[in-house]
Amino acid sequence: RVQLVESGGGSVQAGGSLTLSCTAPGLDFGASVMGWFRQVSGKERGGVSSIDRDGGPIYYGDSVKGRFTISRDNAKSKVFLQMNNLTPEDTAMYSCAAVASGRWWQPLLPITYDYWGQGTQVTVSP
Repeated sequence: RVQLVESGGGSVQAGGSLTLSCTAPGLDFGASVMGWFRQVSGKERGGVSSIDRDGGPIYYGDSVKGRFTISRDNAKSKVFLQMNNLTPEDTAMYSCAAVASGRWWQPLLPITYDYWGQGTQVTVSP
C-alpha cells in the first residue's frame, strides 16, 4: 500500500524559510514523478512544483519561481521542497503527490497524480 507522508510545515514570519519533506513507503519511488501542491480552504488545489524521476525536468508554478526549490533523493525515497522568502500568500496546506509508474502526467495538474499525502500546514504571518 502506497503512503505519502509530509513533514516540515509550521508557522513563520514573512521572509522566512521552511523545508518540507515527503517520504513514500510502498511507492516505486525511483519510477515515480513527484509533485508538491497547495490548497487554501475554499479554493482549488494549485500546483507548486514537480520533479521527474531522475531529478529533472523540474517545473514551478509562476508564484514560487525563484523562491522555492524542489529536490529528491531516490535512495531514501524522499522529495523535498525548500521554500525561501515566504509571504502570507504562501499560507496553505501543502501536499506531496506521486504519479504511478508508467502513467501519463502533466507537471502541475493535480488530476494526473495518483497518490497523495495528508498534507502539512504552512502559515506565514506578515
